[in-house]
Amino acid sequence: SLMVNAAGQPRKKKVDLPSCLQGRKPRSIPNKKIEDPVAGKVNTSSLATRREQFSDFHLIPSRVTFGVLKEGCTYVATVILKNVGVNFLRFRVKQPPPHTGLRVMYTPGPVAAGLQVALEIEIFAMLFGEDSAGGLEDVSYDIEILTETATLLLPVRANILC
Repeated sequence: SLMVNAAGQPRKKKVDLPSCLQGRKPRSIPNKKIEDPVAGKVNTSSLATRREQFSDFHLIPSRVTFGVLKEGCTYVATVILKNVGVNFLRFRVKQPPPHTGLRVMYTPGPVAAGLQVALEIEIFAMLFGEDSAGGLEDVSYDIEILTETATLLLPVRANILC
């Protein structure tokens, strides 16, 4: 029951359900244009009667946290972009501005149903301006991945040690 906790005592505040159980994707903006009429489609009898959209990408992991980084060094993290739909899909990455120190490296092209593409998120730890208080400067940016159905946002966080 959602009314009691694991110890059997009444809850003091409401339980927030994860976004996957609420039926929406985390950190995404749906596009107005849903489907390209020229794109490769699967037309089978099992899918002909369904009105749901079977084109989607999932990010694994859904966010990148680099932690504390040494100034002047380059760090890389890998994120998997998986096609969980039934059609092949295309995507492109809007590169972050140079002043963030971020760069996304990937192989462009269509992704077949069930396959995945590796995105390498590279950060060059650099500081701008005066030293921040406490010897740490926060870097926070949302990388935009433009797909045919939505714009996925990949949050990237890091702390640069002065």
